[in-house]
Amino acid sequence: MKINTNPKKIKEILSRGVETIIEKGSLLKKLKSGKRLRIKHGIDPTGPKIHIGRAVQFWKLRAFQDLGHQIVLIIGDFTGQIGDASDKQAMRKPLTLAEIKENMRNYVKQIGKILDMKKVELHYNSEWLNKLTIKDLLSLSMKFTAQQMIQRRNFKERWDQGRPIGVHELTYPLFQGYDSVAIKAEVEIGGSDQLFNMKVGREIQEIFGQEPQDIMTLKMLSGLDSRKMSTSWGNVINILDKPKEMYGKIMSMKDELIEDYFELCTKIPLNEIKKIKNPRNAKARLAREVVKLYHGEKQAKIAEEEFKRIFKEKELPSKIPIFFTSKKVYPILDLLFDSKQVASKSEAKRVILSGGVSVKIKDEKLKIKDWREKIKIQEGLVIQVGKRRFIKIKIVS
Repeated sequence: MKINTNPKKIKEILSRGVETIIEKGSLLKKLKSGKRLRIKHGIDPTGPKIHIGRAVQFWKLRAFQDLGHQIVLIIGDFTGQIGDASDKQAMRKPLTLAEIKENMRNYVKQIGKILDMKKVELHYNSEWLNKLTIKDLLSLSMKFTAQQMIQRRNFKERWDQGRPIGVHELTYPLFQGYDSVAIKAEVEIGGSDQLFNMKVGREIQEIFGQEPQDIMTLKMLSGLDSRKMSTSWGNVINILDKPKEMYGKIMSMKDELIEDYFELCTKIPLNEIKKIKNPRNAKARLAREVVKLYHGEKQAKIAEEEFKRIFKEKELPSKIPIFFTSKKVYPILDLLFDSKQVASKSEAKRVILSGGVSVKIKDEKLKIKDWREKIKIQEGLVIQVGKRRFIKIKIVS
């Protein structure tokens, strides 16, 4: 495949969503040369779902792929058992190999929504890291100092605050760096929190006589509440979220995030983004564009119409899941849990106390305020949890 050296394409690749490039002159020269580059990216399967914050890096990889470059994707089945400490203020809970395998079961399917997986060179880093001996690790670690590792920002903070730092955490950059040697990476792409690890990779490549990889770090996408996007905080949009859920989440996020989301999560030209002034119109356009990327234009339009129906016209969704029961009276905590609207009864209690649960029968809608309340079951009763979760009750004998 011929490599595309279009100057405008190269300029956008080197600017949109980019935070740091090492070495920019080197990378620009390579992109202009027409040489097919080996572009590395690694992802640890620390959870079963990939959110759109992580997807920012995959869309950048897709831009390189569209120019004809070779994407080398590494799934960290070995390093995932250690846990990358790049942005962590405490030690991660170690994952078992069984947990790693379960988490990565659908990774290729999810990533395939962005990358052309038929053209991707896919590896699991256990292929080479399982073969390293204790002697190999000692030889590699001798090239670095404890001070180098401790001086990285989050380790320094933990050290100063007397919080534990595991010795195993110090080995992670060495393993990620060795990945670059194993696949002969010419460019590595990652989030801005990965800069330290990728720079270690450059040093390790030089140790092994390889030309050091160029580095591109991308801006980090904030979660819906402006904090770091994190599954544990529930402020994420997953790329496998259903279209209506994805659309609704974007419409619920804070206005100050809109411009960053346009830049990092859509293909809209940057000069066009700046012309969108009204926050509500901008958010609706953003939601439509994001859903379109992952589910197609038809589903984006359906999601938009459904959102308008529920939130503008105050109507119920056109399709509501049904929960069947033979009970005549149902404690509200049990009802929410049994119908899978919440993960636990304690969560159900929290949602009720925050005013997030209501019931609707015919034209009457009542807010549930007491978590001890028992609901009289009637045919067609609708339970609403939060803004976007609904369940309709159907009585069975």
